[in-house]
Amino acid sequence: MKSHTAPRIAVTIAAALVASCATNPVTGQRQLALISESQEIEMGRQASKEVEQTIGLVDNAPLQAYVRRVGMTMAQSSERPSLPWSFAVVDDSTPNAFALPGGFIYITRGILPFLDNEAELAGVLGHEIGHVTARHSVQQYTRSVGGAIALGGLGVFVPAARPFGQLSEQALSLLFLKYGRDDELQADGLGARYEAMGGWDPEGVPGMLSTLGRLDEAAGDRKGVPNWLSTHPEPLQRVAQIQPEVQKLKSGRSNFITDHNALLQRVDGVIFGDNPSQGITRGTTFLHPPLRFRIDFPTKWEIANSPQQVVAKAPDADVFMLLQMVSKPQGRTVQEVALSSMQGAGLRHVEGSRTSINGLDAYVGMYEGQIEGLGNVSSRAAHILHNDVYYLVAGLVSPDQFRQIDATFLGSIRSFRALSTSEAESIRPLRVDLYVVRAGDTWASLAERSGGAIKPATLAVMNHATANSQPTPGARIKIVVES
Repeated sequence: MKSHTAPRIAVTIAAALVASCATNPVTGQRQLALISESQEIEMGRQASKEVEQTIGLVDNAPLQAYVRRVGMTMAQSSERPSLPWSFAVVDDSTPNAFALPGGFIYITRGILPFLDNEAELAGVLGHEIGHVTARHSVQQYTRSVGGAIALGGLGVFVPAARPFGQLSEQALSLLFLKYGRDDELQADGLGARYEAMGGWDPEGVPGMLSTLGRLDEAAGDRKGVPNWLSTHPEPLQRVAQIQPEVQKLKSGRSNFITDHNALLQRVDGVIFGDNPSQGITRGTTFLHPPLRFRIDFPTKWEIANSPQQVVAKAPDADVFMLLQMVSKPQGRTVQEVALSSMQGAGLRHVEGSRTSINGLDAYVGMYEGQIEGLGNVSSRAAHILHNDVYYLVAGLVSPDQFRQIDATFLGSIRSFRALSTSEAESIRPLRVDLYVVRAGDTWASLAERSGGAIKPATLAVMNHATANSQPTPGARIKIVVES
């Protein structure tokens, strides 16, 4: 930055401070806000365009209309009804919901199967509306000095950023603003109030908090998987704190909407987990039908898929593998591409050789260097040419563990192969299916219908049950099946 721009910036900030005290729409109190409402809306509008281009919306018009109707009903009763409110379901498998400034609110298809009824859907949307009406994101953005938020080296080893790797710095900043505990509690209360005003049972807020909290417990060690809980902490602790407000809202009324069946009908058939168009995980095998390849990662490793890369992590260890396309490959041969690519990543070539992996031209090498967040690393990496595209498959580990794990890295690297047309066409997504429980069914037996894609404990949580319970014969529940 050129030095003569500094005085102009200082004057701009000073002018903003003088004119930036505004009344909070929810509290009625005056507070500092460096961002006007028109700026807030424009920031949210630009970020929403990037979100929809990067992640994409679920191609299900009735579902989109349903979510929009529930959200708009509450937004129109809020303190900021004139905002350009929008509500949409994005095509992401992780349980998540987020609000952009100006009223642009998104939930993922991944959260929908874990909501028990329409009131819980209203609870999620109402909570996010509360963040907007109380201008929480604007206040956090102001505290961060105009949005200069340290995102800690967004990239392969910052899990929450993986699905959003193509977003601009400003859009990422807006998505990953951290709300304080007071903001979260206020959004819970506002969400309950908005849904009660719209006719929904305000129990939807503690209900969805309980489910999402138990989902995190059922999933075990989900470190590295982005979800609603990464930006909305401590849901179970907040359940008790919202109950007095819920009981106050319910006092003297008994005609609230819950509507379990309405939500069931909308989630029936929704894709569960990865969408094959973006690559799909089966156990520890990753398959990409459109790009026509597959790779096997080590047994029991956790896999996170995103539009930019696939990351696999060893259980309880800082040992990683990643798969991604090589952007703008430099070089005429696979070896030249490999050396240029790894040098650009800050890793030094130690040794390697050109080879063939299942009939595909490849270069497999060893590299050393430093990666932010991991420190010194050793890497076994392959650059593979498939259908005129270069793919990087790399294992990363601390140098002192490299010898013990190198054979595991090489095993996965050598499993990379092309998919035939028939193999690619046979790959189908998992979907949510409605099922009437029969005598003898258990959560474990029902989970088997997914081919191991969902744990019995997680399936139980999906149906508002505990892992040690048994499904009730005759009950209509959600299961996951191969389509």
